[in-house]
Amino acid sequence: MPGSIRFQGSLLALAGRKVRVGFRAPSFTVTSQDMKDAGLSDFAGKTKLISSFPSLDTPVCDLQVKEFNKRALSLSPDIAVVGISMDLPFAQKRFCSENSIKNETVLSDYKTRSFGINYSLLIKDLNLLARAVLIIDKNDILRYLQIVDELTNPPRYDEAVRALEDVLKNPSLDSKGLSGCVPCKIGAPPMSDENIRKALASCRGWELIENRKISKEFKFSDFRGVSSLFDVISVIAETEGHHPVMTAGYNRLKVTLTTHASGGLTENDFMMAGIIDGASGE
Repeated sequence: MPGSIRFQGSLLALAGRKVRVGFRAPSFTVTSQDMKDAGLSDFAGKTKLISSFPSLDTPVCDLQVKEFNKRALSLSPDIAVVGISMDLPFAQKRFCSENSIKNETVLSDYKTRSFGINYSLLIKDLNLLARAVLIIDKNDILRYLQIVDELTNPPRYDEAVRALEDVLKNPSLDSKGLSGCVPCKIGAPPMSDENIRKALASCRGWELIENRKISKEFKFSDFRGVSSLFDVISVIAETEGHHPVMTAGYNRLKVTLTTHASGGLTENDFMMAGIIDGASGE
């Protein structure tokens, strides 16, 4: 898996796509307290400090929301402070009302786990979010990522604020990475045979089919592993607008990629293959 944390000393795997500082932050879809879809685009043009946590019903998470809400008072109006958890929107709304949380937008990832999966912050066995702090700049580049190793520990608040100050002083950074399937949108021509062979050489275990598709089979000990990866790939594919064909069996998941709008393979297929490999732990 992409990573792991500890809960009272026990190791827990994190599920989802690997993300890296300096690369474009993936989009995500969460639920607002009025039960509407919300996501990264709702904070366009702002520097985002996003704080994730397991549950508002625990003292450390309770304090985490209150602390960032308090610190937001001294921040620039160009900053959006966001909290995300698996708590239901009704519980979040009640908590924010009772504790006067007015400087932080608290959102729920309960529906599709889109945020947790797209940032590899989903605790697989608990179906909760890991405790983390992310800073995403005005251009939607991930500039800082702190994942708290032990779930019961608080985040390093001062470190996160210092990182935020650094981003505000240096707001521009070149973007890297996949951000939606451009060939799907514009109908770009497929890759040449030579470029396909070069790209395939860097994709371990992927098989070329009829020079128009690439395919890979992932093996597991039981259907739970199949189902878990199927769900993760589905969320990532919806985020990127690039959807593979997936065939599930008891202990096997076959994934096939092609760009239908181009009539063959494009760079997006190979980038998606890399993202899927990362999410699978390969």
